[in-house]
Amino acid sequence: MISIRHRTLGVVLLVFGLSVLALGITSYRDAAHEVEELFDANLAQNARLLEGLMQAPLATEELAPLLASLDSALQRAEQADKRIAGHRYESKIAFQVWQDDTLLLRSASAPEAPLTALAEGYENTSLEGHGWRVYALSHPERPLRVLVGEREDVRGELVTLIALRTLIPDMLGLPILALLLWWAIGWGLRPLSRMAEQLRRRDPHNLQPLILPSLPRELETMTGALNRLLERIRLLRIREKRFIADAAHELRTPLAVLDLHAQNALAAETPEDRREALDKLREGVARATRLVAQLLTLARLDPEEDATETGRDGDLLQEAREALVKLSPLAAERGLEIRLDADEDADWHLRVEPGAIDTLIQNLVSNALQHSPDGGTIRVTLSAGDDRVALCVDDQGPGIPAEQRQRVIERFHRAGPGAGSGLGLSIVDRLLQRHGGRLVLEDAPDRGLRAMVMLPRRKELN
Repeated sequence: MISIRHRTLGVVLLVFGLSVLALGITSYRDAAHEVEELFDANLAQNARLLEGLMQAPLATEELAPLLASLDSALQRAEQADKRIAGHRYESKIAFQVWQDDTLLLRSASAPEAPLTALAEGYENTSLEGHGWRVYALSHPERPLRVLVGEREDVRGELVTLIALRTLIPDMLGLPILALLLWWAIGWGLRPLSRMAEQLRRRDPHNLQPLILPSLPRELETMTGALNRLLERIRLLRIREKRFIADAAHELRTPLAVLDLHAQNALAAETPEDRREALDKLREGVARATRLVAQLLTLARLDPEEDATETGRDGDLLQEAREALVKLSPLAAERGLEIRLDADEDADWHLRVEPGAIDTLIQNLVSNALQHSPDGGTIRVTLSAGDDRVALCVDDQGPGIPAEQRQRVIERFHRAGPGAGSGLGLSIVDRLLQRHGGRLVLEDAPDRGLRAMVMLPRRKELN
């Protein structure tokens, strides 16, 4: 997989290279145009100098020696590229001075034929197999014409060299810039590299938060999210270990009892003894099944999560009726009566996790059934307010002393003989924490215990 440094450097260099290429092409064209203008201006300047020289007020006998001297100097200029003095391009610039059809003066590099027939201005022409850039200047009062030209191959070579040299800094600077960018990107990504190295060397079982000093703002956000994830994983592992420990602790005794009943059934000498042992074995299996179901329910509930965010709009009254119908056979076995009191016209809608109401009522009413005397009454009362609803379960059992009510909510805490697994109220409390609700234990009006559950309505969640 490509690293962030390589990807970033590749994109930056690609963008920079394309930008340099576009700017280079533009700069080359602009530089070539300006050099062409400069050379044209030089042609015009040389033509005017020659024109001024030819207009000097000299007699004919004085002008002839002057022209001869100029011609001799121009002949020597032809050999300038073979000597120290002069310049190798000097002989590539040519000029002619015409008076009518008579050639008065020309440079050694100029042909004998006129460079151009143009009277005034610039012209690109071809002569003796070479292209020329020619400037013509005519005297306004005398039949004098000055022609100054420059070969296109020499001119193009100079223009290209000058224009290309303007691009040399960019061409040389690109690899240097690439190295600087490599270093700068590496320096900027160094905190990320330190974080990656720390994670690479980290023990897989180490779920402690990452501690990296002087982090950039973006990495602080990433580190915070990663630390929160590590904390959630740590808590999940704690819950997993706690569940395994709880299951091992709580199932050890029921399984031993089941094994004992099975041995009694095998060792029974009479059908009646075998029948009694098997009945107790069935009862033990039912208790173990209920215990396993409660353990799984407790492990599933995470109090730190808000169940209403993924919940649905439920009807408390309707779900309470359905839950009580399921419990009615258990109550009928002991001659217990379950009464439901609620206002049919009240608003019973609230935002809850699917199955939450059924779990609450199953545990609260099962706890009341276990502690109520045979033939007693269990009263379930629903009340609705503007911002919350309440569910009360009153039994007729011995109740719980006020100083022990907080402890019975803890896992596996049993109140008195004949108590269950000690998980029912823990499950209720864990479920209410997820929904932002509250569990209150108090004395029932007709002796016994009242377990009151209050749930926020949360209408804003629809």
